Amino acid sequence: MRATNARVSVVVLTYNRAAEVAQTLRRLSSLPERPPIIVVDNGSTDDTNVILIRDFSTVRRVRLRKNIGAAARNIGVRLAQTPYVALCDDDTWWRPGSLSHAADLLAAYPRVAIITGRVLVGPEEREDPTCRRMAASPLPYPDPLPGPALLGFLAGASLIRRSAFLAVGGFDPRFFLGGEESLVALDLAAAGWEITYVDSITIYHHPSAQRDAGARQRLLHRNALWLAWLRRPFRSALSQTARLTRSVGRNPRLLVSFVQALRGLPWVLRHRRVVPPAVEGGLRRLEALERS
Repeated sequence: MRATNARVSVVVLTYNRAAEVAQTLRRLSSLPERPPIIVVDNGSTDDTNVILIRDFSTVRRVRLRKNIGAAARNIGVRLAQTPYVALCDDDTWWRPGSLSHAADLLAAYPRVAIITGRVLVGPEEREDPTCRRMAASPLPYPDPLPGPALLGFLAGASLIRRSAFLAVGGFDPRFFLGGEESLVALDLAAAGWEITYVDSITIYHHPSAQRDAGARQRLLHRNALWLAWLRRPFRSALSQTARLTRSVGRNPRLLVSFVQALRGLPWVLRHRRVVPPAVEGGLRRLEALERS
């Protein structure tokens, strides 16, 4: 592992994408910030481990026995020895200079827990549509921020304050993958932390062809149901449930995720903790904007 006094480490999450993670690590290794890099391999069965050992001796490797989803990032964050940690997927990397810029902002704004940057997709570098929504966030914020306030973030394109992230428990393993950021974001907001979008920070995303879009949609649907009952007041949780139930009518394949959500209801109710009114008000603002 690199000897460095860097403020920022990078945690890369990968699973069965040997070629993609190799490209990402080459990009990250060439950054002027020279960040320590930790790769958490979620139990890959392809050549990922061979390539990491052969070609990336300066990278710290963590190889898990099985795929535990987004919670594997927690392991990398705990191992990091820097105050700030950049979260990357195996198909995302940061523009040279953006890590330093983001770290400067976290140092200057001590109540900011997470900064999400502008994501450029593919070789043609199209702006991810999510960036426009984040830039137009209507959320108020009492203290000055370097960008619009958010109640969410992109896990593969964000710099986190390590202490704040770990204090709220990181990513919940029950969520696996798909909307796992939402629970972390609400818990940070409830604890008084801010999340912001800064478009002068750039992350590149070259989406892997190895994606199961149907499985991800089902996980997103299940996790949205869980999130509503874990953190929203009763009326909001009912409203979200009704909306998500209607989506099952449009896409019967989502019935599986609905059943999975019901099976997890005892766990949800045990861990239910409603967010403060100010946070709930922000969520309603965002939902009103989405409807309009």
